[in-house]
Parts: sequence; structure tokens; C-alpha cells
Amino acid sequence: MRRRERRPFEVFSLSFLDCICCGFGAIILLFVLNKMGEPAALERAQQELKGLLARLEQELHEIRGETTLLSRSLRGREEQLSEERLKAARLQGDLSRVQGQFAASRELSEVQDIVAGRLLAAQQELTEEMKRLQRQQEQTYRRPVDAPIGGIPVDSEYVIFIIDTSGSMQRFAWPAVQRKMDEVLNVYPKVRGMQIMNDEGVYMFSRYAGKWIPDTPARRQAVRERLRSWNAFSNSSPVEGIEIAIKTFWASDKRISLYVLGDEFTGGSIQQVLDEVDRLNRRDARGQKKVRIHGIGFPTLFSQSQFPESTQTRFSTLMRVLCERNGGAFVALNSTEP
Repeated sequence: MRRRERRPFEVFSLSFLDCICCGFGAIILLFVLNKMGEPAALERAQQELKGLLARLEQELHEIRGETTLLSRSLRGREEQLSEERLKAARLQGDLSRVQGQFAASRELSEVQDIVAGRLLAAQQELTEEMKRLQRQQEQTYRRPVDAPIGGIPVDSEYVIFIIDTSGSMQRFAWPAVQRKMDEVLNVYPKVRGMQIMNDEGVYMFSRYAGKWIPDTPARRQAVRERLRSWNAFSNSSPVEGIEIAIKTFWASDKRISLYVLGDEFTGGSIQQVLDEVDRLNRRDARGQKKVRIHGIGFPTLFSQSQFPESTQTRFSTLMRVLCERNGGAFVALNSTEP
């Protein structure tokens, strides 16, 4: 009996290939199904992001609105603060003015001689050199009895002028200032040194700053010519010029006369000025003050109704007491006319 021959075994048969294809198809189907779910997730994510962005934009608008309101409120508070500061400054100015008027009123009981134009003469012991100068003056110059600066002692070898160069003096009294300067210079026919500065302490001749100007006819003429057009800045207060002059030129071996020509005192405390000048104008071994202070007041504001009279009254009060304490004399002119 013949054996049946077996058919040869084929590895890659049709059935095997079918299985393999089905497996690959299933895997591809899984991938396809998985990819089909991604657009929905992306769409949800985009919608969530859009919603979040909308909420953030809304919050941003709200924050901007609150910022605008806060900025407006801040500007309003700043404007209110500026107004309050301005009110405080005005009140401080009113307080200073009232305090000045009160101080002036308290001392006006002794100002009758100022209004009447009287001069207060002071006594001073003369050195031999001063006596010689006085005899020379009497021989060369005879001052009239009714001279405008009569009564002022002429016993100093050095003279300083403090001149108010403010606008009120320039407009209403400058010719009178030049006349009074001439009269005072004529009273001193010869001195060892002189100096001219304004109420701020600015020197008329800068090259002589801190030094004595030699007394010569040519130099006196230069002073007169320079005075015609001199308009240095001024704050209408003689205090600075007086203090600078005493600090710079005070000397134990010199007798100095300081003449203040002005119309206003716009500074603060009168008593503070008096105390400071007392400290600067020290006494010598014999108890004498070395700088004698005189003053001439010009009525520039009394005839001008638009200006307050308090600053001119305070100038008169200050200078009367200052001259009295420092051995000098103060005269208040009743007119700027010749």
C-alpha cells in the first residue's frame, strides 16, 4: 500500500497573511479612533482658554477703571493739599504781619520825636586826633544852624553809608538821597576812610570790597556820579548791610560812623535785629561802642495810598531804637522835596 505523500508546509500561507493583516488593521483602527477624540479635546481646551481670556480681560478693564478712579481721587487730594498749604502760607504771612504790627505798636509810644523830625544827640569822649579834626572842620566849614542833619555828632574818622536801593527809594526819593549824601559828606571835610554799600551789603565799588575807600576829592566825585545810576538789588531791609558793615570794619582802634538811608523794614523781629547788632558792635575797654549808627528815614510810602505804611513805620521804630542804643541819631524826613 502506498503512503500518501504529504504536501509541503508553507509558512506564509493565506491564512497567516490574513491574520497578520487583521492585526495591523486593528492597530490602525485603534490609532484612528484615538485620533478622532483629539479635536473635541482641543476644542474644549480652546473654549476654556477663550473663557479664561475673557475673564482676564474683564478683570483688566475693572482694574483700569479702579486705577482711573484712584488717580482722579489722588489728583483731587493733591489739589486739596496744595490749597491747604497755600492757606497755611497766607495765615503765616498774616501772623507775621500782625506780630510786626504788634511789636511796632508796643514801641510807638516813644516815636513822637520821629514824627516831629527831631534828632537825638549823643555824647562821646573824643580822642586828641578827633579833637584836631573837629577844630579843622570848624575852621574850614561852618554848618548852618538849620542844616537838615543838625545835631548829629561829627567825631568819627571813618564813615560808612548803607543806602536802600529798592524800587520805592528809586522812584520816590532818589534825588533826596543824593542831596542828603552831599550834606553828610560836606559835614566830614576829611576822613581817613569811607565806604558805601546798599542795604543788602553790596559794595558800590567792588574793587574796594572789604577795604576802606581813600578820601580824595576825585573819589567823592566818583561816589556822587555813581549814585545817580546805582540800582543794585534790594529787599527793603537795612539789616543785612548793617551787619556786614560792622562784621567787616569793626576795629578796636577806629571810631566809625555808620549812616543808614532808607524807607522800609520788611524783616522779621525788631528785637532780634537789636540783639544781633548789640552782639556785633562790641564795646572797647572803656565801655564805648566803636561803631556809631545814624539813620535818615525817607517818607516814600506815606504819600502812596496803594502801599501799606506798616513797613515804613517799622523802619522808623527799628532805626530810632538802633541809633539810640549805638550812640547815634535818627531823623525822619517829612518830605522828599528840597
